[in-house]
Amino acid sequence: MDYKSGLIHDSNPMENLEKQLICPICLEMFTKPVVILPCQHNLCRKCANDIFQAANPYWSNRGGSISGGRFRCPSCRHEVIMDRHGVYGLQRNLLVENIIDIYKQECSSRPLQKGTHPMCKEHEDEKINIYCLTCEVPTCSMCKVFGAHKACEVAPLQNVFQGQKTELSNCISMLVAGNDRVQTIITQLEDSCRVTKENSHQVKEELSQKFDVLYAILDEKKSELLQRITREQEEKISFIEALIQQYREQLEKATKLVETAIQSMDEPGGAAFLMNAKPLIKAIVEASKGCHLGKTEQGFENMDYFTLDLEHIADTLKAIDFVSDEEEEEFIEAEGNEEDEEEEDPSGGEGGRSTGRRQEEEEALQ
Repeated sequence: MDYKSGLIHDSNPMENLEKQLICPICLEMFTKPVVILPCQHNLCRKCANDIFQAANPYWSNRGGSISGGRFRCPSCRHEVIMDRHGVYGLQRNLLVENIIDIYKQECSSRPLQKGTHPMCKEHEDEKINIYCLTCEVPTCSMCKVFGAHKACEVAPLQNVFQGQKTELSNCISMLVAGNDRVQTIITQLEDSCRVTKENSHQVKEELSQKFDVLYAILDEKKSELLQRITREQEEKISFIEALIQQYREQLEKATKLVETAIQSMDEPGGAAFLMNAKPLIKAIVEASKGCHLGKTEQGFENMDYFTLDLEHIADTLKAIDFVSDEEEEEFIEAEGNEEDEEEEDPSGGEGGRSTGRRQEEEEALQ
């Protein structure tokens, strides 16, 4: 474990060096000139001056009544006593300054981040350089020393940045995985929509074909019944036209007989008249007895025996609907039973059905 820890520690020497060059106040790298306190801790001169000014608000180095001041080291809480020069009387740490210069030269090859550094709203001249862990907001070092985050726990921005960046990366990965699942569901739903359309189109085609079969059966039956009516009409009309022709022929004979009788009445001679009178009178008497030709019965021209009662068929057509799976199984089972009965009883075949149809047609005609 120690060997491994050493490897990890040595793997980022520049990063470890950077941590040693961080000011405990602004949490950024020391800026020139760096001052060394009597307790051997280092501060940026600006940060040390801000702490000193806050701890000694009435201090003045311009001939005022107060000649010195004091404040506590932010690292070890050691009390530092100042002379009349204040923070400017502290010694600069040239070694740390040189190390910072070398570090910056080594890191000069690093790509610079684009964009401006955000500034604190409360202290316009201060950069936002620390993160308040208590309030969970970024802030500046002055807010930590004197401002609203004085009693809060803070951490360097870089540490929180790396942690939250890792957390955000994990959230992105989780969201991307969720998006992949959603996209998979969308693809499945789109496939389901497509298959539903295809199945619907297929069922519509099958339904249309079945109704086309029904239409064909109805058209065929309609043509058959119309032909029967037409045949009955032709038979009756032929019979009536034959009677008309017979009566016309009889009328023509009677007319000629009347003309012959009138001519006989004009015959002046008795002998000549009597020679033709007897047969003529007999013919007239026979003709006047009445017509011996056929006649149509009462209601002969009626065709109402061709009336159809389609109410039950109309109800059946209106009741056409899709069958459930159970009804379809019962229907298939019933068809199988009917086929078995037909095989056992040969008389129930086409001949029996034809006989039944003829009986229905005769009953309809009656």
